[in-house]
This record gives sequence, C-alpha cells and structure tokens, in this order.
Amino acid sequence: MVNNQRYSLSRKERLRLKRHTDLLFAKGKSFVAFPLRVIYLPIEEPAPASAPVAVMVCVPKKKIKRAVGRNYIKRQMREAYRMNKHELIDALVETNKALLLAFLYVDKVIHPSSDMEKAMTKALKTLRSKAW
Repeated sequence: MVNNQRYSLSRKERLRLKRHTDLLFAKGKSFVAFPLRVIYLPIEEPAPASAPVAVMVCVPKKKIKRAVGRNYIKRQMREAYRMNKHELIDALVETNKALLLAFLYVDKVIHPSSDMEKAMTKALKTLRSKAW
C-alpha cells in the first residue's frame, strides 16, 4: 500500500484568528491526555479554503520557565501531531466537519519525545470518538 499523505503542518492548519481562539477557549470542551490538555470545538461548516483542523500548541511560562524548554516542548508537540494527524483528518473529511483544537502542556518537567508521541496518539484517538 502506497502512502500518499503529506506529513506537514501548513499555515492553513494552524489556528491563527483571534476570534477562533476566543471562541475555542470560551465554548470548547476539554480532556487530559497527560502531559497534554486538549481543548476542542467542533464546527459544522468548514471554510472551503481552510483545512478541516485548526491547531495551536501552548506551553505556559508558569510551568516551564526557560524559553528554550518551552520551544523544545512545542516542537515535540507539533512533530507528534504532524505524524499522527491523518486518522483524525480523514474522519473529519468523511463527515464534512471541522475542528478547532488546542494542545496545552500541563506538566512542570520536560518529557522525552516518546512520551509526547504516546500522549498525542491517545489524545487524537479520544478526539475521534468525542468530536462528533
């Protein structure tokens, strides 16, 4: 079987608009897949030019003091999402829905990439069952 999927995280797939961010944090639902807290909001009508999922990653300065550590964790989160997003996106495309999504880091220590991969896989599986 040939895999034709692109493993990228383009600008269209990132949550950029302030009104979408405000809406997500005001009305979104959440769950924890440690060390991640996932906030999501299903949207009925996706914009034709945008991707079915708009994602943001956050690492609070209160938890990880040094910018180097915060940037490292954000890079881990984006990489784990990028490699595992296709199952979620395929399910959303089939049902013609869209999703606003935020991943927040909740721990005070930096975990290895393998732990981040496991947490992201767990979060995306939970999202597939909860988002619709």
